[in-house]
Amino acid sequence: MTDSETAQGTYVEPGEFKRDTNYITTRITAEGRDGYPVEPGRYRLVAARACPWANRTLIARRLLGLESAISLGLCGPTHDQLSWTFDLDPGGVDPVLKIPRLRDAYLARFPGYPRGITVPAIVDVPTGQVVTNDYAQITIDFSLEWTEYHRDGAPELYPEALRAEIDEVNARVFREVNNGVYRCGFAGAQDAYDAAYDRLFTALDWLSERLTGQRYLVGDTITEADIRLFTTLARFDPVYHGHFKCNRSKLSEMPVLWAYARDLFQTPGFGDTIDFAQIKDHYYKVHTDINPTRVVPKGPGLSNWLTPHSREALGGRPFGDGTPPPPPTPDETVPAEHSAR
Repeated sequence: MTDSETAQGTYVEPGEFKRDTNYITTRITAEGRDGYPVEPGRYRLVAARACPWANRTLIARRLLGLESAISLGLCGPTHDQLSWTFDLDPGGVDPVLKIPRLRDAYLARFPGYPRGITVPAIVDVPTGQVVTNDYAQITIDFSLEWTEYHRDGAPELYPEALRAEIDEVNARVFREVNNGVYRCGFAGAQDAYDAAYDRLFTALDWLSERLTGQRYLVGDTITEADIRLFTTLARFDPVYHGHFKCNRSKLSEMPVLWAYARDLFQTPGFGDTIDFAQIKDHYYKVHTDINPTRVVPKGPGLSNWLTPHSREALGGRPFGDGTPPPPPTPDETVPAEHSAR
């Protein structure tokens, strides 16, 4: 392995952090309009439990029961500047794709691929080529294009009657919260950080107010909007509060959001995808320009995630007319020592 393959990338930018949002927009659809039809067993979802964007796909796949239709490859929590790697697998090679680096699947389709190698990504197993890394569209397509392979009792995560409102909420949550914590953490100037900090907590206050009188973000059931917010909230106290300097208050000091996050965490399909050890390893070891020692903090404690949240009093039905997903299979279960569960 060369020095360039082991070196970490640079994340802090001069001034304001700006995310590259140009992704591979190829879609897997029921009619196969982009050349990739829905087909059980053909595709492999490559994710990492550390990554909030990938975590969304793990939750949606669990809730909808797509485990038998779309296989899962998991990268380890740390990576170098070139690629996420399969260091959790024997020999450091994905057992299905037979590659050590996710980068290999990107280059198989796009030689010289010029952008970052990101998770989640869906790979076409027969060709070994990446199909898409458009994380926002992936979960929507899980809901709308893979319906033939949903489990019995799968919830509607993107109900037609609520899509406009879900899209509106998602847009603000992405801009101000999902990406907002990164604007704080990767700010390269005080004024950029100050502005990002104010925007983040203004949005968190808005969410607290919105969730004071309703159990879920949109409607009375879990939707795509809750999945997208949850993965950021789950990482807030372990990494964003300290590592990214989002420290006006901890999540556990924001009563409404803390109860809302615990409600979801204790819902099958959410907390059972969270690996707190991998989350901390990723942020504190990869972002060496923020944490050059790579020392990972021991805290915070996790048992409070399982305390009563009392959100049932607001009504709502988590899965609507559906049912909770079954427990994860042994090979996809987060180790007990990595979770509050």
